[in-house]
Amino acid sequence: MLSAPETYAVVLKETGEAVGSVGIMTSRSEIHSAKMADSECEIGFWIGEPFWGRGLIPEAVNELLRYAFENLRQTAVWCGYYDGNEKSKRAQEKCGFTYSHTEYNKPVPLLNEFRTEHFTKFTLENWKKRTLSK
Repeated sequence: MLSAPETYAVVLKETGEAVGSVGIMTSRSEIHSAKMADSECEIGFWIGEPFWGRGLIPEAVNELLRYAFENLRQTAVWCGYYDGNEKSKRAQEKCGFTYSHTEYNKPVPLLNEFRTEHFTKFTLENWKKRTLSK
């Protein structure tokens, strides 16, 4: 999983132990869930349950947002969460993503099932406002 381009391990600073991952998927990536323009990308993440609630994902996602807007010159970044995944929804809200839309009966290829997915979005305009206010 960590061998995909633009995918990074989330590690504990104290020990260097890998406890999750974050990644950027562009419209040209084989794996992405959001329908997006060529100047947009999607961020995905996961973290082991024992490490939930420590702020590790928001810290990693905020760095990917910086990288996406400042280095990759993206105009928007998408993120999604499956229905009922309140932890993922909350992490996205903490990072400044706002709700965009919901897609029903989306295929989940690796799990061979269908789920409801909610999409959030963070725009370059919002990034500029955030960086100006710091």
